[in-house]
Amino acid sequence: MNDIYFKKIMTGILLIFLVVLSFFLLKPVLISIIVALILAFVFSPVYDWLYKHIKSKNLSAILIILFLILLILLPIWFLTPILIKQSFAIFQATQQIDFVTPIKSIFPDLAASEEFSAEIGSILSSFTSKIANLMVNSFSQIILNFPTIFLQLIVVFFTFFFVLKDKDMILDYVKSLLPFSKEVEKKLFESSKGITASVLYGQVVVGILQGIIVGFGFFIFGVPNALFIALLATVAGILPIIGTTIVWIPVVIYLFIAGNTLSAWGVITFGLISSTIDNFIRPMIVSRRTKIHSAIVLISMIGGFFFFGILGFILGPLIISYLLIFLEVYRGKSTPRVIIKE
Repeated sequence: MNDIYFKKIMTGILLIFLVVLSFFLLKPVLISIIVALILAFVFSPVYDWLYKHIKSKNLSAILIILFLILLILLPIWFLTPILIKQSFAIFQATQQIDFVTPIKSIFPDLAASEEFSAEIGSILSSFTSKIANLMVNSFSQIILNFPTIFLQLIVVFFTFFFVLKDKDMILDYVKSLLPFSKEVEKKLFESSKGITASVLYGQVVVGILQGIIVGFGFFIFGVPNALFIALLATVAGILPIIGTTIVWIPVVIYLFIAGNTLSAWGVITFGLISSTIDNFIRPMIVSRRTKIHSAIVLISMIGGFFFFGILGFILGPLIISYLLIFLEVYRGKSTPRVIIKE
């Protein structure tokens, strides 16, 4: 009996040691693996459709990977130089913007003191310069770290290929490791699938569409450095509650101040379309799927951004969502509708 007990303890210690060692081994590529899992979830319906017609798992997965490579690499190859150029132009422009005059014209009572208005102008100028500088550095790092990014992409594509091709076996293996009953296990996977779809399709995809619509408005009405600003609008569109308005409203104010009234009204039109399209597209994409409260999504996105970087906009809500699901299983009660709603 003592020998059996001793062997169980040693096996447990060895297992914990190997898990910890494996974590540190995979830590440099962990984000790439997570990205591959997310992509496999997104493209799973496409893979199922291709496999149904082609009858080959390998060929179906390879075709999707080729499409994904073109979808990722072509925009990076053609748009990165333009974005870097425009980010430099915006950075230089922020050094010359006169914030004091608009403040005096919009808030004459608040800016009655020359010293106060000059201080506010200095703060705004410093803020915009730091944001523009951050963007310039981000795009520059893409070029400087290209070898590392290339290796990370290799991990993404290989993991994506095998997860997509063998997803059923992987799911069965994960289920075999869970210490839950079949009923709880089924509920856990259904809830996870619903919330993952809600975050990826309802928040990320819709947000990107909103950013693209605003971007078209920028291009059509000749907004300077339209591509760079459209990228900012796309990122902002992913954020719940905030949305693309945080980008296109300052652009409209700039156009009015510059005297481009027609362009300003044109951007307002596209901005309003972008802000209202959410009410029509989101229910179509996330129809009857579990949704997490917008405030929780926003907070988890911001926290995820600080912890994971840009990918945190996706990972943050997913991590919090899975935590809520596990808490629901642990409590044996449904999560309040204030947090998760059907």
